[in-house]
Amino acid sequence: MLPIKEDPHLHSPQSSPRRHRVLLVDEDAKDLKYFTSLLERMGYSVQAFTDHREAEGCLEHGYFDLVILSQSSAVLEAHRLTVFTWGRNRYTPVVVLARCPEIECYVEAMQLGAADYLGKPLSPVELERLVATYCNPRQGGISPHES
Repeated sequence: MLPIKEDPHLHSPQSSPRRHRVLLVDEDAKDLKYFTSLLERMGYSVQAFTDHREAEGCLEHGYFDLVILSQSSAVLEAHRLTVFTWGRNRYTPVVVLARCPEIECYVEAMQLGAADYLGKPLSPVELERLVATYCNPRQGGISPHES
């Protein structure tokens, strides 16, 4: 096998025969483009939206390994989409990225079933670690789409 030249900070998931699917929602078009580009370079299949309702429609018709939702204000805009995701498949991790983290939003997100709540911005290495953590099943575990 020949080595592949790539950015040393971005690694495509090697252990999986299929591309993991990520649903990304961010109202900020620049952040959406940034995160989408990074995730695609890492080898993930990304569906990206600036609107939560459009993302909900996409989620209604497809399976995702991870949902990443942005929060840009002191109100958890992702409330409805977090609940909807959990209602469709409780094994799909939802991660909320907040530009200005608020303790009330953190508590609400976690009570709704979010897997994580992190502050923005994320470096490419932090994003890679985040996605790898939630897209790769733990050893001995069963991936929800295999059950």
